[in-house]
Amino acid sequence: QVQLVESGGGLVQAGGSLRLSCAASGSIFSIYSMGWYRQIPGKQREFVASITSGGNTNYADSVKGRFTISRDTAKNTVYLQMNSLKPEDTAVYYCNRGTYYGGSHHPLNYWGQGTQVTVSS
Repeated sequence: QVQLVESGGGLVQAGGSLRLSCAASGSIFSIYSMGWYRQIPGKQREFVASITSGGNTNYADSVKGRFTISRDTAKNTVYLQMNSLKPEDTAVYYCNRGTYYGGSHHPLNYWGQGTQVTVSS
C-alpha cells in the first residue's frame, strides 16, 4: 500500500521561504515520477512541480524561478523548496506519485493528506 506523508507547511510572511517534504512508503520510490500540487477551497487542484526518476524537473509558470523540487532516493523523500513566497501561493499542498510521459507528469491516484501553506501579506 502506497503512503505519502507531507510535512513542512505553515504560516509565513510574503517574501519568506518554506520547505515541504513528502515521505513515501509502500512502493519502489525510485522508479516513479513525483509531483507537488496545490488546491484552494472551491478550486481545482493545480500542478506545481514534478521530478522524474532521472531527476528531470517541470514547473508551473507561476512558480518558476521561486520553487525547486528535489528528491532523495535513499530517504524515499521528495522536497519542495519555496522561496519568495507570495500570498497567492496560499493553498493546501499535496504530494503525488505518478508516471512521466509525453514530457509531463501524469498523476496516479496516490495522494498524501496535504499540508497547509499560508502566506500573509
